[in-house]
Amino acid sequence: MRYLFVLVVFISSIKLCNAQYTVKLVVTSIATKPNDAVYLTGNFNNWNPKDEQYKLKPFGGNRLGIVLKNMAPGNYAFKFTRGSFDKVECLADGRDMNDRILQVTNDIDTSLTIAGWKDDYPEKPKPYTASLQVSIIDTAFNMPQLHTKRRIWIYLPKNYYQSSQTYPVLYMQDGQNLFNEQTAFAGEWGIDECLDTLAQKLGKYCIVVGIDNGGQNRLSEYSPFNIPAGKATPDSVKAEGDAYVNFLVQTLKPYIDNHYRTKKGPDYTYIAGSSMGAVISYYAAVKYPNVFGAAGIFSPAFWLYTPQQLHLNTAKNFKPVFYFYAGGKESASMVNDMDAVINALNAYPNHVIRRSIYPPGTHNEKYWRQEFPAFYNWLMQLY
Repeated sequence: MRYLFVLVVFISSIKLCNAQYTVKLVVTSIATKPNDAVYLTGNFNNWNPKDEQYKLKPFGGNRLGIVLKNMAPGNYAFKFTRGSFDKVECLADGRDMNDRILQVTNDIDTSLTIAGWKDDYPEKPKPYTASLQVSIIDTAFNMPQLHTKRRIWIYLPKNYYQSSQTYPVLYMQDGQNLFNEQTAFAGEWGIDECLDTLAQKLGKYCIVVGIDNGGQNRLSEYSPFNIPAGKATPDSVKAEGDAYVNFLVQTLKPYIDNHYRTKKGPDYTYIAGSSMGAVISYYAAVKYPNVFGAAGIFSPAFWLYTPQQLHLNTAKNFKPVFYFYAGGKESASMVNDMDAVINALNAYPNHVIRRSIYPPGTHNEKYWRQEFPAFYNWLMQLY
């Protein structure tokens, strides 16, 4: 009888894992511009704001709707747009709204309203918030491996010019979002203020180098492997991740080491990023373990790749040192995909891996900023 019970539970769990649900979303009222086309965007279509497959259709009267079929169980974040993120939905007073969240555990039929559109409200100038410890090395730093130029930021500890000591260096992706609200896409990480505070508490200091992303080339530059058409964008994405990582190792790091007082070995050289920036940081740390001794991997977009691609071959004596973070309300497969990579890294005899999951967390800067102090505390224990 006991074995029959176990068998029933096992079969039920298989059915749950393989379950597919139908989600019907109906917009019953729109505050303004009701005749414009409305699109659904979310972590299920790589936040494409004008995906024709997710365009809402008339549902009778003034209603618009969409039916999503074969949805796997999990959490999905989404918003409505009118074709671009400068025309994304917002609160009735013009303030940005949090991502809407769908928790799919069965079929869903729900009605929603759109309170306002961001372009209905004049954009207030964003404040310049970078501290005095932050400067721009170059607005057009040469990237010969990618045949382009890029803005590079640097944060120097408060005591940098009052001392002669050397410092570890953390290289971070999406430099626009690290220090300055004025340049940030969806809120800055506040890295400079965070490090100022933690340096006083910990008595440890670090240089941070921020590399701006390539805008429309961000996906290709941060991708170590080609992405098939339809998986991230309607067209296929040609990987330029190898060239980008080679730029970090062959061009940027030598420049930083020659112009600033740095500790140059892998025990003192780190890399970090979020989403696609996390993917390329992970790839860099595995490809160049003799350069990057530790990596911060925030909400990695591992779902774009196969397990075989992510389980990279490296030296047998490789010692993985990684901090992994994910929000519980990100893509349906976020935590599982990340855990698969962690399990592969755990197979190495010597490893230092920290796994952090924040159940309410969604895929945005707010939660990465919130998690960064824990990562930095962990990082500073390494030397």
